[in-house]
Amino acid sequence: MKATASLIITTISSPNEVLRNYSEKCLEKGIDFIIIGDRKSPAKFSLAGADFWSIDRQKSSEFKSATLIPENHYARKNLGYLCAIKKGQELILETDDDNLPYDSFWKTRAKHISGRLIKEKKWINIFRLFSEEKIWPRGFPLEHVKDRVDYEISREGIYACPIQQGLADDNPDVDALYRLTCKLPLKFRSNLTFILQKGSWCPFNSQNTVWFREAFPLLYLPSKCSFRMTDIWRSFVAQRIAWEYEWGIAFYSPTVYQERNEHNLMRDFQDEVPGYLNNRSIGLALETLRLSDNIDDIHDNMVRCYWKLIEMGLIGEEEMQILSAWKQDFTNLIETNS
Repeated sequence: MKATASLIITTISSPNEVLRNYSEKCLEKGIDFIIIGDRKSPAKFSLAGADFWSIDRQKSSEFKSATLIPENHYARKNLGYLCAIKKGQELILETDDDNLPYDSFWKTRAKHISGRLIKEKKWINIFRLFSEEKIWPRGFPLEHVKDRVDYEISREGIYACPIQQGLADDNPDVDALYRLTCKLPLKFRSNLTFILQKGSWCPFNSQNTVWFREAFPLLYLPSKCSFRMTDIWRSFVAQRIAWEYEWGIAFYSPTVYQERNEHNLMRDFQDEVPGYLNNRSIGLALETLRLSDNIDDIHDNMVRCYWKLIEMGLIGEEEMQILSAWKQDFTNLIETNS
């Protein structure tokens, strides 16, 4: 993996086994490792090989969005993305502090990736292509959980995918409804990659995700919405905009396994209700938007998408002030690095 990559994690924990593992490997591989803390993070945090950003360091930074993003919120990860962009990185990897990497996590990344294209234009339950279990990813519309999964799939090909989602073994990213009623832990099939293009929908998360430079604007995580939908609704916006640029979204076999942090599943369920009720509608609404296929308009496309979610009553209007500040932060960094 090239040294022009950053790995970004948020945490409120002290250095643990997972963080030490990543810091050691990042030092070995020459990868920049950024950890974004929050108000609940330890007052003193020290880990060799990690660039730790406390909440106070974030708020005293040059980033205007640092004072607008809520404290004690996963969306503070947005500041980690800005830190990586400031360093001129070409690649951003992200994961969480309860995901341990397999050796395959450290493989060389390429935007043009070999995989099989799913040809059907509808909601695709990507997890069913990696498992015989009746499993679905968090954010997948419940209306489509029982849909047939014998999708029309092409032979192996090479596709441009500036956004790539790796799966996770043991405790994959499923919703609370699945966790309360179905089988875990679980292992997915290995050595598989599938590609989604225009017209195909599937949620992806921030648990094990790779972003190439042209897709960096789409990293933005909204905060004025249900906490459990932050990265899921980002993925819907990113997919819709990716269609305009003929980008594929790649999903591949696990390169991490999760030893899940403690969760209150009923609280997760409550936080996921807006998704259960609206994920399918979001896809339908975003499909109706007229967006620009000019890459210079990518930020404007984001604004149109988020306004649509605001109009639907799913995201608070205050989101636009934060998005505007983050866009300005992003633009300033790109101009400085040019």
